[in-house]
Amino acid sequence: MNETIPSDTITTDTITLAHVSDVHLSPLTGLALRHLNVKRGLGYINWRRQRQRVHKRSALDAIVADLKSHQPDHVAVTGDLINLGLPAEYEAATQWLHDLGTPQGVTVVPGNHDIYTTLGSDPGVARWADYMHADAWGAQYSAPGTLQFPFVRRVGPVALIGVNSAVETPPFIAAGEVGDPQLAKLDTLLQRLEADGMIRVVLIHHPPLPGQAPPRRALRDAGPLSRVLAQRGAELVLHGHNHRDSHMDFARLPEVGGGSVPVIGVASGSALHAHGNEPLGRYNLLRIGRSASGVHIECVTRGIEAGGHSVVQIERKLLT
Repeated sequence: MNETIPSDTITTDTITLAHVSDVHLSPLTGLALRHLNVKRGLGYINWRRQRQRVHKRSALDAIVADLKSHQPDHVAVTGDLINLGLPAEYEAATQWLHDLGTPQGVTVVPGNHDIYTTLGSDPGVARWADYMHADAWGAQYSAPGTLQFPFVRRVGPVALIGVNSAVETPPFIAAGEVGDPQLAKLDTLLQRLEADGMIRVVLIHHPPLPGQAPPRRALRDAGPLSRVLAQRGAELVLHGHNHRDSHMDFARLPEVGGGSVPVIGVASGSALHAHGNEPLGRYNLLRIGRSASGVHIECVTRGIEAGGHSVVQIERKLLT
């Protein structure tokens, strides 16, 4: 769907946010016998049978090159950078993040594959801490320099709110959970940031609303999270996990002003071959700004066209 942008949406108070997710960096390396348990063994079999054919570094490199050519103000990565939680995978993902951008220009929240299964004293996602904590401005809302969720970062008029839905689960389960402490903090953050006039963009790996994923893959506390969003609102929620593009407008409660919250999911950023109904690699460019008539968000989806590595525009639409 293509729409014409109203002239009053062109303001100096506008930023471009790139959103990429579920890159599942390949090739999978560093697996040793000492790393194996039931979940990791089953995950490895699934990778060999299915996912290693789908997720290719060449596709991801093409996506990132196209993303960088558009010079976004910031990049949001909503989880599943890796596959089985191996030390070598975390190291490879750290290098990929460094190549993608600086911690000041890239924000990450973890996915279920990033917090896969415990591996002794290995630091895991703590290697990416520089990309997952409050910046100097966000320190007034959340502690800087620590892996505490939710955290807040500022990009122009936009406050990025990083929420962690990734928890360790049994085999065959890819569910997530935010938890009561994060929900309570998020409730407070959304109120404070609205009072301070910020455009609030929530980043989370799992789809945040009930019914957006099957029970084994869903957010366990999607109900409580959706109630926070209905009560406090947000201008945008970005997620991954489903490996498909999606757009839902979630209604706010009438007693707090009504309106809706756009909830946007993005497909995997590294898919070079079809898998079920999952499209080839994609990412979103979101132009977010404020004008006299309110907040405006334009979403441009770009992705790999069938049969090659060329990245083209798939869709362009106004969210608000």
